[in-house]
Amino acid sequence: MDALQVVSSAMQIVSSMVAAIGSLEQASRNLDDAPKRIRILEEFVSELENLVRKTGQKHVYKLHDSRLECQIQSLNHLIERLHPNITKARRVVSKSKFKNLAKVVWNSMAGDPLGKIFISIQYDLNWWIESQKLSRDVENVIESTARNITSRLKVNTDQGYPMSSKCSFVRRMLEKADSHDVILIVGLSGIGKTCLARQVASDLPSKFVDGAVELRFGQWCSRAACNGNTAEYQRRLTRKLSKFLVQIGFQKKLQDEHCRDLEYIGCLLQEALYGKSILVLLDDVWEQDIVERFAKLYDNNCKYLVTTRNESVYEITEAEKVEMSKDDIKEISKAVLIHHTLLKEEELPDVAETLLERCGHHPLTVAVMGKALRKEVRAEKWEKAISDLSTYATSAPGPVSYVNEKEAETTVTIFGSLEFSLEVMPEDSRRLFIAFASLSWAEPLPEACLEAIWSVIGQESLFPLTVCKLVEGSLLMKTDGTSVYQVHDMVSLYLNSKENDSVGMLLTESTAGKSAFISPWLFIFGNDAVKIVSEKKIESSLSSSEEKQAIIVLEAIIQAFMTSESISEIEATRAGFSRILGPKIGDLMSAASQSLVAASAKAIINIFTRADFSNYFPSLETTGAVDNLAGILQDCDDPMVQTNISTILAKLAELGSPGTVNKVLQTIPLSQLADFLSPTGDEWHDSVFTILMSLIKAGKSKAVERMLASEIDKSLIRLLESGSDVAQHHALIILKSFYELGGPSTNGSLGPGILKLLPWQARLGLEKFVLSDQNSLPSPKPQTFDDIIRIMLDNSDNQIVEAMQDLIPIVEKAGEPRIRDMILKSPLVKRLSELLQGNQEQHLLKTESAFVLMKLACSGGEPCIKKILEYDIIQELVKIMQCDIPELQDSAYTTLHQMLFGQGGVLILNQMFQLGQIDRLVNLLESKSAKTREVSLNCVLDVVEVGKKICLERMFSLQVVEKLARIEKASGGSGETVVGLLKGISKCKHLTTAERWVMKQQVVRKARAAIKGHKFETRVMAAIDACLSEGSKGASSSRRMKR
Repeated sequence: MDALQVVSSAMQIVSSMVAAIGSLEQASRNLDDAPKRIRILEEFVSELENLVRKTGQKHVYKLHDSRLECQIQSLNHLIERLHPNITKARRVVSKSKFKNLAKVVWNSMAGDPLGKIFISIQYDLNWWIESQKLSRDVENVIESTARNITSRLKVNTDQGYPMSSKCSFVRRMLEKADSHDVILIVGLSGIGKTCLARQVASDLPSKFVDGAVELRFGQWCSRAACNGNTAEYQRRLTRKLSKFLVQIGFQKKLQDEHCRDLEYIGCLLQEALYGKSILVLLDDVWEQDIVERFAKLYDNNCKYLVTTRNESVYEITEAEKVEMSKDDIKEISKAVLIHHTLLKEEELPDVAETLLERCGHHPLTVAVMGKALRKEVRAEKWEKAISDLSTYATSAPGPVSYVNEKEAETTVTIFGSLEFSLEVMPEDSRRLFIAFASLSWAEPLPEACLEAIWSVIGQESLFPLTVCKLVEGSLLMKTDGTSVYQVHDMVSLYLNSKENDSVGMLLTESTAGKSAFISPWLFIFGNDAVKIVSEKKIESSLSSSEEKQAIIVLEAIIQAFMTSESISEIEATRAGFSRILGPKIGDLMSAASQSLVAASAKAIINIFTRADFSNYFPSLETTGAVDNLAGILQDCDDPMVQTNISTILAKLAELGSPGTVNKVLQTIPLSQLADFLSPTGDEWHDSVFTILMSLIKAGKSKAVERMLASEIDKSLIRLLESGSDVAQHHALIILKSFYELGGPSTNGSLGPGILKLLPWQARLGLEKFVLSDQNSLPSPKPQTFDDIIRIMLDNSDNQIVEAMQDLIPIVEKAGEPRIRDMILKSPLVKRLSELLQGNQEQHLLKTESAFVLMKLACSGGEPCIKKILEYDIIQELVKIMQCDIPELQDSAYTTLHQMLFGQGGVLILNQMFQLGQIDRLVNLLESKSAKTREVSLNCVLDVVEVGKKICLERMFSLQVVEKLARIEKASGGSGETVVGLLKGISKCKHLTTAERWVMKQQVVRKARAAIKGHKFETRVMAAIDACLSEGSKGASSSRRMKR
């Protein structure tokens, strides 16, 4: 049960408690029954406590509203009043177990202690029920208030950083009506600028009704980091601003965060913040124009809190400046030290003040030293730490060029504290930290990347313990609730000085196999200099005479590639690997080693797009690759290798000459593919469907004839009868292709008798082929059509319904040019649109209108779809899906479903996306009406199946997974809705195999987080795991390097 229904059922629980009290009063006088009934009351109270907790979690960003807070407090007060009375009741029953006293207690409820307690509990429950006057419908007691409250963006504060007087000063500046829109917080590195800004943003003045949001830029987003390359700087800035738009929930017009024009993003910023009152925290800004882009936005009540240590940013004139000085941090440094040492103030040695002075009271240095001295109370250990800090600071590497000269002393002190922290750590943690110097820390990094680094230098099983030591020492930061890591900018600066040591450890001094394994990871996640070295290492491994090195690097490419967490990330990564693999594809595919060819085929299938295949595959016809692949295929009995090599051959045929097509058709074992299409062979289905579609495109009717001879059509029909939803979907597509290209000969395997046994979706998709010669209708006469239109325009409802029924045979012939032109020139679509928008009382007219529109869209194709889109028909269908008449809702959904899956369905989808109808459907998943939720869910899953990447990413940004998880909680936790989303992703033809995998992993992560701790968690996650395992047997690969 989700938070909405949990909170809304509070009244039901309380009412049940009242009934339980009544049953106690009317119960048998048997004392043995009393403890059990009291336990029931205790369980009710426990349920109420869970309600309050879950409500607070769901509406964490709305608890600033006094009305919602008051309602939740009323439940808390009720719980506080119930606990003492139930405890007293249990005590009375416990004392009354003596036989004589039992008779006394149960002889008369009136006046006895237990009876008085029950009456008191009943009074408390009735008091609470009467106090709820918000709505007659209990479901809205709390939720109705929350629904009308604007969500408030929130910034979390740093643990261990206490409130300072400077924080109160900045807060007062923000509250002033005449203050500048920009407040600059300036100061040395590690002095606590970001911590101060987060403290302010986490406890906002009430004027910021829309909350606060943080956006970190870092030195990565600066002209200096781009070596003066303006285009690269603008690309990075565009990426940051795009992520900001996603953070504040403004993604409607945002399509690709990496490829948008910077000025266009500026326009979106203006639109996104229009009328808003948000405190925007711009952290670690290095360029003046970044601040100016925000400051020039108008028609909003936003303020911009900017942290920077770059002097050029100081020069902004239209800004308030707040400088962090040593005096500001001196007042809080001791509290920071206490927090990180886990000591009480009285336990600190006297020398602690000396340590603080040596640290310059800088919060970062104090935190690092504090964690290194955790729970240490011996003064001599502290004195040694002070001495070591001075030694390390003296020998620490000097700051690099872009650090302000004023910061030199501070920087070496911070570097010294990092050296000291590393010195007291275990050797494994120290080596791992140095290895991180090869990585780019401009963005948080996934745990899989760090784990790959560790696999080169340490024992696999020790990774959790090793990385935990770095987190505990403040050298590494892990984002709560995620598996991503980041470092403080000063730690990143320190790591820059260790880059050569790291490269030597990972690429130069390690074995050939280890360096081959880690190079793809560094190519994706390494800093700019390391990426260049890694690319050369990948190329040399692929060209190496050592077959094992090439196989290791190819497997690592797939593993690193699959760690991408979004489509935009995977596309950027794919482009890099494609550039490396493309020129070498001829050599790889012509290699004598079966293992190397198999590994290459798997990598190419995952990495290459259609454009890549077109660019690099034609050259393979002249290198003997086709013959080599054919030979390996004949000698191989490994299903994984068979499907991968067959996929490559099928792609070669799709792009090759007629001679190549014939050779591939003769080589690929179609009978073996037919066996792979058994209903229980889910792990091979996706690959086989890809192979068949490529062969059909290449060989057309000739390919279909060979497939029919191999009885692949019978295997597809068996899938339609008993395969999974995904398998049925793909089998239907291929069978349609068979009928379109194979003609009447295909009917031998699928007649009307078998057709009736198939699922309705399959019958609907295939009946026009199987039954094409039956019940054929003569071409309608134009004058008959005119008569029908005249009746539809001028007559009563009953006559219009009859006319529409006479119209259906004509509309079904809309595929004929003459009939289609006649329909398009008539006012038919306009009239149907008007009827569709009529009163709900005319539901028969609306239903018939929807049915005729569906037939017209499916029969007439794109020309008719374009005509339909001239009117508000799609919007009206979505609107009807929200009405309270189930027949109308089903009719609207069925019409939209058929339109989406018919010819020209992409036009329907585009309009839905542009007009915000996809947003509306996702939001309807939280409708109070069960029927509305049902049809909206079905339509959402349809959009996932037919949609493009931008549609799916939009849905993820609207929290579609979290909404589905709430449906699971409310509906018994079968996992069906989330599994439906996963299956829709599997069916989506606009995604590559790798993109499907990445999106499925996103679904799993989000679903697990949304349902964590719920009583249905195990059941839902088991259903998800079962769904994923259906197609993973043949595709799984170790995430670790094989040693």
